Amino acid sequence: MHDNETMMPTLNRRVVTVTLLFLSGIPLSACGRGRAANGQESRKTVQARVVPVEHRQIKRDVESVGSLFALEEVTVSSEVEGKVDRVLVDVGDRVARQQPLVTVVPVELELAVEQQRASLRQICARLGLEGDGEELRADTEAAEVKRAAADLSDAEQKFRRAQSLFDEGLIARGTFEEAEARAKSARAAYDMAVQGIGDQRAELARRRAALVLAEKKLSDAVIRAPFAGHVKQRSVTPGQYLRVQTPVMVVVSTDPLRARLKVPEKVAGWISLGGSVKVRVESFPDRVFVGKVSRMSPSVDTQTRSLEVEALLENGEGLLKPGYFVKAVIGSEQVADALFVPYEAVRYVFGVYKVYTVDGARLKEREIKLGERSGEAVEVLQGLAEKERVALPPEGQELAEGLTVEATP
Repeated sequence: MHDNETMMPTLNRRVVTVTLLFLSGIPLSACGRGRAANGQESRKTVQARVVPVEHRQIKRDVESVGSLFALEEVTVSSEVEGKVDRVLVDVGDRVARQQPLVTVVPVELELAVEQQRASLRQICARLGLEGDGEELRADTEAAEVKRAAADLSDAEQKFRRAQSLFDEGLIARGTFEEAEARAKSARAAYDMAVQGIGDQRAELARRRAALVLAEKKLSDAVIRAPFAGHVKQRSVTPGQYLRVQTPVMVVVSTDPLRARLKVPEKVAGWISLGGSVKVRVESFPDRVFVGKVSRMSPSVDTQTRSLEVEALLENGEGLLKPGYFVKAVIGSEQVADALFVPYEAVRYVFGVYKVYTVDGARLKEREIKLGERSGEAVEVLQGLAEKERVALPPEGQELAEGLTVEATP
């Protein structure tokens, strides 16, 4: 009995202590849950700007890829035979139209010119012409014809005198017949001289043409650029012997340049001659080069189902090079309805574009497909309807599906 009475106060104290601890813990845990709940409620509400999906009418441009080509490219060849005297330009040099590129040793060509001039002077002297460029006005002015005409006149005069004397019986028939024969012979010689002038006229023309040809070959000893451009390739060195049509240089014209682009068949009808073309190249990613559609193929490639379009690009700075790969946007008059949202509202996650739409006051994540960008807005090709609204994330915060949106101005 004594032992039990001794143990009771100790046991009671333990029960009281446990009870107090239990009761004291109730408000503490309840307050903790209250704060957590309040924090969770605060995280479910976010202030964000909400904008409607915008409907616009836009002109549809055509995107394409292609390559750059020189406006003109030519392999310059030698037109004469001979040794190379000098090479005046090299790869990369800019050349003007008719600028000398290569010279050939001209000695043989100069001698050929002198030979033709001598032949021409010879035929001119035979025709009685004083200068190489003088023309024979009439056949009767030729030296041979004048001589034959003088002989004919003398023979005919003697024949008439002999006929008069023969009629009077003062000379023998033989003498008369001899005078008559000389007159006929002189007439035949005169006719032959007149006819021979036609052949000599042709010979005169032939020798003049031969002289012009020889002078041209002498001029061709200086090989010149056919148009302004740049030297792409050099194929000769001094001392090399050239034959006719031996390549010496490749010259390209690079201002403007041709951009040849492939356009899908389904949008080929949107493009017209003179339409604007904006081109980008990898060498200058921040530059846009502007040109115009200059040519269009008359047929579609049956293998690729595409139409080839050619645009001319100004290249005064020389930044663009033939062979560059290009990405182009070709302007068109095709008008279409389109939906736009602020680019700021779009998120790019794991290769997918997404926005948050506002359904009532809640956010819903929506996957979309984008089109062209226009200023601060971007076209939505798929995933949104016209009357829907999208939320723009507040600065420094992220949006999430399920959050309640409090719209701000």
